[in-house]
This record gives sequence, structure tokens and C-alpha cells, in this order.
Amino acid sequence: MSTEQILEKLLERLTAVIQPPAPPQPISIALWDTNDIAGYLHRSKDRVYSDIVCLPSFPRPIRLPVKGRAQALWKAREVIAWAEKHQG
Repeated sequence: MSTEQILEKLLERLTAVIQPPAPPQPISIALWDTNDIAGYLHRSKDRVYSDIVCLPSFPRPIRLPVKGRAQALWKAREVIAWAEKHQG
């Protein structure tokens, strides 16, 4: 196998492994996890999980039908609307 063929195969493998980041989604359709919510609210992930997402007034999570317990996700637009309700 020539050096050029080896390099081509290596490039194919690297291209398959290294995926470009997904383009940002519009807020109207984005789903956020606790990391995203923490960043938006300027709080730690632990604080969001223990004190915020459990509030009765906080939007209900979405849980995808996967094996085991699915990661909770929230509609970004609902989280933003909830936060804006607390503007004083």
C-alpha cells in the first residue's frame, strides 16, 4: 500500500470520527438539558437540578421514550418565558 493510499484511508477514518458541530437551533424549537439551563440562568448545574427544575411552576420536562430513564429535556422557549415571569 502506498503512502498516499494510507493517508487517504486515514483521512476517511478521521472524517468519520470527527463530526462538525451541529448548527445552533432556533430557540423556538431547541431542547435544553440542565447544563443549558444553568448557562442561561447563570447558576450551577447542581443548583438548577436541586432547586429550580423541581419547582412546581417550572415547565414540565420532556423525556424521550428510550430504554432506562431518559434524560430530562425542556423546551428552551418555555424556560425563557418562566424566567421572564420572575422579572421584578
